[in-house]
Amino acid sequence: MNESLLRKLALAAGLVLEWTDSEGQSQYLEPDTQKLLLPLLGFPASSDQEIHSSLEELERLQHPADPSQLPSLITADQGSAIRLPCPLAPATRYVIELESGQRHEGEADERGRIPDPGEAGYHQLKLGDTQLTLAVAPARCFSVAEAAVKGHADNPPDHSARLWGLAAQLYSLRRPGDGGMGDSLALEHLCRNAAEQGASSVTVSPTHAMFSSDPGHYSPYSPSSRLLRNALYCAPEGVFGESRVRAAVTRCGLEQRLEDLESLELIDWSAVGRAKLTWLRALYEDFAEGRSWNRNDSSLFEQFMKFREQGGDTLEDHCRFEALSNWQGPGSWRNWPEEFRDPGSAAVEKFAQDHADEVSFHAFLQWLVADGLQRAQDAALGAGMAVGLVADLAVGADGSGSQAWSRQGEMLTGVSIGAPPDSFNVHGQDWGLCSFSPHGLVRSGFRSFIDMLQANFAQAGGLRIDHILGFLRLWLVPEGKLPDQGGYVRFPLEDLLRLTALESVRHEAVVVGEDLGTVAPGFREKLSDRGILGMNVLWFERNAVQDFLPADQWSPEAMATTSTHDLPTLAGWWAGRDIEWRGKFGLLPETETVETERKTRAKDRVRLARTLGLVEHPDTEEIEASDMPVSRILAGCARHLGCTPSPLAILPVEDLLGLEEQANLPGTITEHPNWRRRWSPDSQEMLKVEEVRQRLRELDNARPLRH
Repeated sequence: MNESLLRKLALAAGLVLEWTDSEGQSQYLEPDTQKLLLPLLGFPASSDQEIHSSLEELERLQHPADPSQLPSLITADQGSAIRLPCPLAPATRYVIELESGQRHEGEADERGRIPDPGEAGYHQLKLGDTQLTLAVAPARCFSVAEAAVKGHADNPPDHSARLWGLAAQLYSLRRPGDGGMGDSLALEHLCRNAAEQGASSVTVSPTHAMFSSDPGHYSPYSPSSRLLRNALYCAPEGVFGESRVRAAVTRCGLEQRLEDLESLELIDWSAVGRAKLTWLRALYEDFAEGRSWNRNDSSLFEQFMKFREQGGDTLEDHCRFEALSNWQGPGSWRNWPEEFRDPGSAAVEKFAQDHADEVSFHAFLQWLVADGLQRAQDAALGAGMAVGLVADLAVGADGSGSQAWSRQGEMLTGVSIGAPPDSFNVHGQDWGLCSFSPHGLVRSGFRSFIDMLQANFAQAGGLRIDHILGFLRLWLVPEGKLPDQGGYVRFPLEDLLRLTALESVRHEAVVVGEDLGTVAPGFREKLSDRGILGMNVLWFERNAVQDFLPADQWSPEAMATTSTHDLPTLAGWWAGRDIEWRGKFGLLPETETVETERKTRAKDRVRLARTLGLVEHPDTEEIEASDMPVSRILAGCARHLGCTPSPLAILPVEDLLGLEEQANLPGTITEHPNWRRRWSPDSQEMLKVEEVRQRLRELDNARPLRH
């Protein structure tokens, strides 16, 4: 095989052949890995003939010969002339029908460009017999400065605003009668109470749709679909009232069972899910029957049907998938009978007609959870928050789920998303997630990406995009290979940034990009130019000699936080719990032991305490966990966070409560109780504890320019 020809195809297809790792070392993608990845991207490369054919296909996709070969959607920047991927002859006639109803007609200029239409939005461009969507993006996303004055039309953006908020694992919240896991009503309570203390936002763990046929599949970052929501987070009390919900529970004989599940310290996802779906089905049957004679149910049913209509094919496909999954039993749709693997098949249509009530039940669940999240957002804004809920968008979806089934042309098979080896995960990572196809996105007019943004902005005032590094490139691991045997694949960065900015402004919602890990040069500057906040995490804000940075040296263009769900909590780090866990499961770097890590931690405690102004003797070299009360560290870090120039400082609830255990330990699945921990007290009482209030005051008082 001609390796120079292979290299040409690899570069054209978007494979990254050379990169710098987290340690500053140059890395190269071996030809064998190139040959493995290229067919999985849709470009066969087992011979010179196949490579030539694949290059021709890429040429047609990337450089269409005329407008008739253009994809169905093109992105552009507001304020700039539009250059299409295909050449336009000067004086080519065009018509642009704007979303606002205005119509622009004219001719391409001497360079083949179309003039800026003057407003952002999804417009229709006509070039002769060809019509396509022109997605014109504003220069920047909606900002914290704009959120601070939202509702005051005459006020300019407040660039001095320094807001703060909390970050919560939604499932961990408690409320009386929750049945064993947090839900949208517990979130509503937290939002109101946090707003009373001065918070402007509550960032929540992903609320993506999971698997009703398998409630034991519960990682929020491995969802069935990022286009819909997790039905188990619904709280029907907001729609039907508490007494009617209790009646459904009683009718199913589940009162004692729910009390037992509610008392657990760790969520039993399978049991909680089965019990909740049982009484939700009873509630649905009561509702479906009552619409014919109960005036209130009749009105609610009209709202429900409107929700189904607005949900369109995306909602219908997901509900059909859920019904099919329950009928087929747990497992991947790829193992279903062939006629059910295609969502557009006659067999799936017939199944939906024959099981219309089951499909309707799953739509009912989606209606309830959307309503509950909207109530939480309304409560947050009504209580005075400037931003309210900040949703969390996972980097991928489970390949056996609804999104991979319903959007097959836009997803890759045979590879999963992961991360290359770095100093924190020495073996690399394979997250087992299905990725968008970069070329499938372009071919489809970015349909799934836009739908995903709109779904996650819908009940929120902000969006945290997990692993936003994937907008530029994703580390993809071929099936059956180790994480370090994968490679980077490029994505259409400018298109994704434009669409994110467009949807951010349309929804008046801020955007935070989780940019931790191996970051390509210039990438953070790209985010900043688009008004996307990066993330500054306490553990990584250090200088060249590993001292923690003073607060005023943190970036003003990033969200500031003490930790994340994948990292130690403040109290856990101080106590060394993370070292114990990683040592137990062999997750330490090869050159380190538990004892060497503990020795380093004793020195790092000094570094942190000194930055917080808590070291009394300048010659102190080591601090053991018992040498200083962790309460002083918690208060000091809250104050430190507040003093940063970040426009948005976020304190995780674990660090507010002083909890030692982190939500998730990367590198484990069931060995560590990932995504199962519950918090006490409940969300109504949590912020009333005096120690907690004192930490909130430290944070609030340190944000002198809060709004």
